[in-house]
Amino acid sequence: MKKQTLRAALYIVLAVVGIITVLPFVWMILSSFKTNEEISALHQTLLPQNFTLENYTSLQSNFNFLQYFGNSVMIAVIVTVLVVYISCLCGFVLSKYEFKGKNLIFGFVMMTMMIPWSVTIISRYTMFMKSGLLDSYLSLILPVMVSGFGIFMMKQDISSMPDELLEAARIDGANEFRIFHQIVLPMSKNSISAIAIFQFLWVWEDYLWPYLMIDSDKKQLLAVGLTMFNGRYSTDYGGLFAATVISIVPVIIVYTIFQKRFVAGVAAGSVKG
Repeated sequence: MKKQTLRAALYIVLAVVGIITVLPFVWMILSSFKTNEEISALHQTLLPQNFTLENYTSLQSNFNFLQYFGNSVMIAVIVTVLVVYISCLCGFVLSKYEFKGKNLIFGFVMMTMMIPWSVTIISRYTMFMKSGLLDSYLSLILPVMVSGFGIFMMKQDISSMPDELLEAARIDGANEFRIFHQIVLPMSKNSISAIAIFQFLWVWEDYLWPYLMIDSDKKQLLAVGLTMFNGRYSTDYGGLFAATVISIVPVIIVYTIFQKRFVAGVAAGSVKG
């Protein structure tokens, strides 16, 4: 009886926390169908009193939303694919091969996870500026295409794979390239899904680095483009909410695709192989 009471109390607490977490998101979606006057009114209501689709229909006319959206999708997908592949490759080498300096390399990878990103931003900006990569998509891709977190997760996951399976493939005549692509990658779907979700979110939500590196309006990303709704004397909150709602759609799609393997991947990468 006591255990059931504690479980019921836990469910109630989780439900309350869930509602508190989701409420701002619901309020933003509903506010995207309100006029700016209603959003700025002193008396606030959850549901729109004067329902309007103008915030969505006027998005493209107010600023180049589709261009920014497409740029963000392209960069997020390219970086995510590169990070996943490189992390799997490095994790495979560090977990299944023996060579001098292996532990030193892995220790260096772990150290990169302990350095705050903001500490390196000045030196990184200077390096790309002197390299002539300002206002280039390479400046957004190169700094994040190798992930210490991704390599760590994949090393932990691949370490748990039986060596006998890989040896059997070698005996059957499979080369290392084939073993990696046809055995290791399919068996690492859980960890790959977790890394893909994390990396896509990090790139999609990044604001400061694209703001520093990209100057051309046609190359700009959505996270920076959303600031155009902030005027000098007023802010188009309705348009900002509508654009933000649409910008969340790719994140929801990615999570929906990989959610079944997400928790399993995080658990697999957190245990020692």
